[in-house]
Amino acid sequence: MPLINLPAFAPDLLAAFERLETERVDTPVIQPAEPFLDIAGEDLRRRIFLTQSETGESLCLRPEFTIPVCLRHIETATGTPKRYAYLGEVFRQRREGGSEFYQAGIEDLGTRDFALADARAVADAMSVLMTLLPGRPLTVTMGDQAVFEAVVAALGLPVGWQKRLVRAFGEQSQLEALMLRLASPEHVTGLSPEIEALVKTGDDEALVAHIDGVMQATGYLTNASRAPKDIARRLKDKLALAGASLDAAKLDILREFLSLNVSLRYAPGVLDDFAASTGLPLDAAVQAFDARVAAFANAGVKLSDITWRAAFGRPLDYYTGLVFEITMRGDHRVLAGGGRFDRMMSLLGAADDIPAVGFSLWLDRIEHAIEEGARA
Repeated sequence: MPLINLPAFAPDLLAAFERLETERVDTPVIQPAEPFLDIAGEDLRRRIFLTQSETGESLCLRPEFTIPVCLRHIETATGTPKRYAYLGEVFRQRREGGSEFYQAGIEDLGTRDFALADARAVADAMSVLMTLLPGRPLTVTMGDQAVFEAVVAALGLPVGWQKRLVRAFGEQSQLEALMLRLASPEHVTGLSPEIEALVKTGDDEALVAHIDGVMQATGYLTNASRAPKDIARRLKDKLALAGASLDAAKLDILREFLSLNVSLRYAPGVLDDFAASTGLPLDAAVQAFDARVAAFANAGVKLSDITWRAAFGRPLDYYTGLVFEITMRGDHRVLAGGGRFDRMMSLLGAADDIPAVGFSLWLDRIEHAIEEGARA
């Protein structure tokens, strides 16, 4: 039995989902914890309620619906494309409104027209909110992790550094700390002169042989220890990351990109001008961005209601492209949020590559907004 009551507008919400031609699904409240711990990101991981099964399996109370809906899709071997809607309780530690609350949303799995699916996700979220909050002006903040990844890759950083920056996308303080670090390379201390010399020569075979000899001599050979070849690879990666840097001009380019903040009406031109002025090879990212903006217009979404912020991200590690949040104009409370998560299905074990995009609705915040509107 639910511990809290469904909001009074739930029937209107479910009717809206039906009009949007989605299939309603439910998932168990008790979920395997591993996918959330591995995929969801630090912000969610630290707020999960964990427990264990009788056999010692790590479990958790359902903290959100995206991962469970994707797991259900894989387990039931349902074909794609498929659009699922959900409405149910989620459990996570948070400062506002208690640790148990209702969440609803839509997940679009398998639609190959990315621009169309992205535009539909935003349009559907707006449509549902306008049904529940008629006459209340809404505004959308949008980012694009794929464009950020393209910019970072074009700057020529090692893959390890690219991953660090992408993981920090949307967290301005973390990004700024990483950029400060890139301005001044570090020196890895504690290495023997022999290893430093071998790394500099680039003789991988000699480096592996040296590490193997040290391990043999010190007796550091257990089933749990890493192989000499693996140690050598990780050591080289660590040194490459520590020594990596961006010159001042490239750091300025990255900061310039992160400062872009315009209405979506003007965003294609602004992004195109940025690519042209910096000389970065961003053609594919710019074309995908432009296609999405055109799809938004075709879906009837008012571009003037959407602000594109190049630095905007959401605190979940599984996003790969579009990210967005919807609020009432002049109000900071997020009523809906979502984005594209194309790698999710493969990470969860799907045999095929299944593109995915979706959004969730914060029903307690919507309920408060309805109540405030009634009192106004």
